[in-house]
Amino acid sequence: MTVDTQQKGDERVHWLPMVAAISSISVVGIAIGLGMPLLSVILESRGHSASMIGLNTAVAGLASIAGAPLATPLAMRLGVAWTMLLMIAIGALAFVGFHFAPDFWMWFPLRVALHISLTVLFILSEFWISTSAPPSRRGLVLGIYATVLSLGFAAGPWLFAHLGSSGFLPFGVTIALVTLAAIPVLAARNESPSIVADSETSHFLRYIWMVPTATFAVLVFGAVETGGFSLFPVYGSRIGYSEADAALLLTMIGLGNVLLQIPIGMISDRVSDRRYLLLACATVGLVGTVFMPFFAQNWHLMAALLFVWGGVVAAMYTIGLAHLGSQLSGHELASANAAFVLCYGVGMVIGPQAIGIGMDAFGPSGFGWSLAVFFAAYMLLVLVRLVRKIL
Repeated sequence: MTVDTQQKGDERVHWLPMVAAISSISVVGIAIGLGMPLLSVILESRGHSASMIGLNTAVAGLASIAGAPLATPLAMRLGVAWTMLLMIAIGALAFVGFHFAPDFWMWFPLRVALHISLTVLFILSEFWISTSAPPSRRGLVLGIYATVLSLGFAAGPWLFAHLGSSGFLPFGVTIALVTLAAIPVLAARNESPSIVADSETSHFLRYIWMVPTATFAVLVFGAVETGGFSLFPVYGSRIGYSEADAALLLTMIGLGNVLLQIPIGMISDRVSDRRYLLLACATVGLVGTVFMPFFAQNWHLMAALLFVWGGVVAAMYTIGLAHLGSQLSGHELASANAAFVLCYGVGMVIGPQAIGIGMDAFGPSGFGWSLAVFFAAYMLLVLVRLVRKIL
């Protein structure tokens, strides 16, 4: 039985826990957006090479994969709200540790602790939001979540530009923000969902295959977002854009992400089977990559294309999460959320590698071709699932 069937008669929006989960994780998003460039700049100022900085940063993706299996067992033992509060505390301590750690090797365990805590926070906050949202408004609520989170990520670099990287001030501001994230969670702790184990003891990885249209949607999004954002400046320079013009195009992708999540989420609430909408998003992603070379000579056309492309592709995360919540509930939904975030981490790891190899092999056109492979493979998966349903 799906969660939508179980909650058919409950259309109330549980505002306090929903606001608590969204606001807390969004404040953490601001801290991440501030912290990531801060740490890289500090390492560079200490004389570390770009490859070593990249190696330390790459630990984040591996830590996310390692942290995903921990979320459900911890929440079952401690409760969702208390586990989130524990992860906020661990993340805050790990982050302030970077300021006091004199040796580079110390940054690796600190990075692992930080991103394991963040991974568990994301899993449990998304589970909490999904359980607090009525089925008929789940897409809208998750669209709000994605929008506010995107704004949080965007606000972080803005703060970094004003605070700089010297002294304890940027660390102090980040710790203050993370501490603020704990307040709404603490206020709504009595309304946090409980996770009770059932007789099914299978590993959480089985949920990757139980709802593959959701889990592989976020894998594709993770690959495209991480690989596309990291290598788009390289692609832009190779096709003739200045560094500033390429950066502005990246901003257009982010703007589309912010502005289109709520309307697309509302559309998903009116679709009986969200897999059709996921297929449509992947199709837009594929068509957009095909048209990029033709639009490249006109910056304004390219900007308009990337605005739509960025927002629709990002919706694969939002709609995939809503589809997951419509199919599962309780312990299964919590485990599936862990599998969902794990797939995002896997996408973060394979995306930059695949796109980089594509560009080395085929030149600038390899950027679009590599992205197209991800979208085409996902479209094939969804089509197979839909045909199996019809037959």
